[in-house]
Amino acid sequence: MHLPLGNHITMTVLRKIETGYVLVKDDKEALLHHNETDRELEENEEVEVFLYRDKKGNITATTALPTVTTINYGWAEVVEVVPRLGVFINIGIAKEILISNDDLPKFRSVWPKTGDKLFVRLDLDYKNRLIGLLATGNVIAEYYEAAPEHLLNKTVSGRVYYSSREGSEVFTEDNYRGFIHHTERKTEPRLGELVTGRVIDVKEDGTINISLRPVKKESIPLDAEDILEHLEASGGVIPFSDKSNPEEIRATFNISKAAFKRALGKLMKEGKIEQRDGKTFLL
Repeated sequence: MHLPLGNHITMTVLRKIETGYVLVKDDKEALLHHNETDRELEENEEVEVFLYRDKKGNITATTALPTVTTINYGWAEVVEVVPRLGVFINIGIAKEILISNDDLPKFRSVWPKTGDKLFVRLDLDYKNRLIGLLATGNVIAEYYEAAPEHLLNKTVSGRVYYSSREGSEVFTEDNYRGFIHHTERKTEPRLGELVTGRVIDVKEDGTINISLRPVKKESIPLDAEDILEHLEASGGVIPFSDKSNPEEIRATFNISKAAFKRALGKLMKEGKIEQRDGKTFLL
């Protein structure tokens, strides 16, 4: 029987040595370094520890008991990003845990950054080393709570646990499960990024739809600014007008045709643009 790496276990202090303590469980030993415990231990004392392999591959114990284990999911902060390898997370022990790039999004632009947090559990790779596994939608389904109807139009914050071109899936700070359709965001959020948005629908299954876009009156100046940036980057002319195809507008500006027309109206009223021959010109 092997000692359960990545889990909490109660072991017995076999003896004290210069560097710490030798612990034993079913004739299997682990070393507990002095810097891995905050108190003095006595021989034959039972102590609850978390087990992992150190850089040399030795089984090491710590009295720091992380919530993230091989059987429990929890939040862990990203502490380093290594493009060809993956990201390293801090679960509350001395050793940082790798999440392989094979388990991260295909596009690097939506990889988590340092400081982002991921909902994960631990596992062992083929070399019996601890690695991190990202929570899937099926896992979140076991953890989320049903959102109340009065949450509609309220502001919520949460972290992205899955992202695609279709939309971003979010686990909120209040344990609600949310979805941000791609039309309700200007850019695709990173995995693990903290986002704040407005609840636009509370569904029968207790999940919510979230919008990261401001309400209409607030969004007009932002959309107008975006159009001006496109004009400046395109030499003062863009092949769009208020008669343009809605799908082409969406593909370029990521806003609806109605929002595009409102922003154009604002800019024309301010004398910043004019429309001719199906195009918009910067004045």
